[in-house]
Amino acid sequence: MDAPKETRGFTFPGIFEVTAFGPARPDLDAIVLRELAAAGVRPDPSTVRRRPSRAGNYVAVAVGFWCEDRDLYEDAYARLRAHPAVKWTL
Repeated sequence: MDAPKETRGFTFPGIFEVTAFGPARPDLDAIVLRELAAAGVRPDPSTVRRRPSRAGNYVAVAVGFWCEDRDLYEDAYARLRAHPAVKWTL
């Protein structure tokens, strides 16, 4: 196995975390997991954390995922941002 490759501040392959924010809906967790998998990264369902906003109108869903390279990482974020249930990502 080759040593991990460092690219623009990240080391690939590796485990990363994304947080997706959107209107409070019960299926946002499943949407995030599905979109990450469709982008070619491996989300870990055991790491899902859900945090509602103070007023309960929005929710933040954080999930860890395994990613092989920078292109897949960027694709995963782009795919999440393109989904209508996701308003922004961190």
